Order: sequence, then structure tokens, then C-alpha cells
Amino acid sequence: MTINKLRMPLDIVMTLLSIILMGGAYLFPADIVHEIIGAALFVLWAVHITLNRKWYGSMFHGKYNSLRIMQTIINCGIFVCVIFLMISGIILSNHIFTFLGIEIGLGFARIVHLLASHWYFMFMSFHIGLHAGMIAKKIAGSSRTMTNAGRAKILVCRIMLALLCIYGLHAFITRGVWRYLILQQQFFFLNLEKGYILFFVDYFAILSLLAAITHFIGKIIKKK
Repeated sequence: MTINKLRMPLDIVMTLLSIILMGGAYLFPADIVHEIIGAALFVLWAVHITLNRKWYGSMFHGKYNSLRIMQTIINCGIFVCVIFLMISGIILSNHIFTFLGIEIGLGFARIVHLLASHWYFMFMSFHIGLHAGMIAKKIAGSSRTMTNAGRAKILVCRIMLALLCIYGLHAFITRGVWRYLILQQQFFFLNLEKGYILFFVDYFAILSLLAAITHFIGKIIKKK
């Protein structure tokens, strides 16, 4: 498998794991599962960064236009959040990293973990939006060979995306995601009465909304 073919399944797995982790330890019968998935995601991020090391190596070379500035801010935002999640996760660990014997700063680490996890989700969604064009091209096919069926497929996808984004805005508000981003709410709450499936649907819709916004902002910037 070539590097390019490896990137897509890696990104899909990382996205799914990220959504699962947004539910905290509430989604699992034991919090060790959350720790294992979190550690696995960090390893996958290390692989992701390794596969894209050329991008990081080129950060200090070449000219910066508006789109490149946006890409850099988003990617660096993810990197910073991942570092804070790793450090706070190790401090809060009740299983995997207990051998380190860290018993100080638990309260601060919990707040950092809550804040970093939600900003990570935001930046990850923005990051997906930067590459949404490639996904759209695969769905639509080549513009030179566009058929009526292809155009109809695009129209249906756009309608579905619009509905998903509207629901995503509703989920963003009702789930109180914005409260965590500014630490207005410092304790994570998951309403289990709504069910696990609705949790995944809500966060997938929020991700889609943020990715769509980023994608269209990127298109506007490219036209300038």
C-alpha cells in the first residue's frame, strides 16, 4: 500500500476515534477503554505527522497567502491540542500511566483536557474541511465526463449536506459545545438518556457543519 492510499483509511479511523473520545469515559463500562483509545489515537497522530512531515518541513519556506495562513493556523492548532491532550491525559490516567506516579495538578489537568479536547474537535473538523474538495471530486468524478447522473448525484449530496449542517448547528447549541470552548462549563456532561447513536449522529453533524464552513471559506479565499 502506497503512502497516498494509506492516508485516507488512516484519516477515517482517526476521525471515528476522535468522535468516540468526545463522549469521555461515559461511553464505556470502564474508563480504561477511553485511555486505550486515547493512547491509540496519539500513536496514529504520530504516524499522520510522519506521513506529512514534508508539510511541516516546508512551514518556514515560501510565501504565505491567505489560504496557506489558514491551513497553518488550523494544523498548528491541532498539533498544540494534541500535545496538551497527551500531557493532561497522562496526568489524569488511572490505569496505563499510573506507573509514573503523578499525583499533582489533577484539577488543572482535568480542565486542560476538557478545553483541549473540544478545541481539538473544532480544529480537526476545520482540517477535514480543508480537504473536502478531494472528497467531492471523488463523488462527482471528472468534470470533463460529467453526466446528468453525476450532476444529480452532486445535487442530492448538496441537499443532504445542507440538512446535515442545519442539524449540526442545532446539535452544537443543544449539546453545549460552545460552553466547553470558553470554559463556561468546566465539567463534561453527557445525557445518556438520548442514547449513544444520537450522540454519534450529533457530533458527526457538528463535524460536517464546521468542515463545510471551512471548505466554503477556503473556496472564497482561493477566488481572491
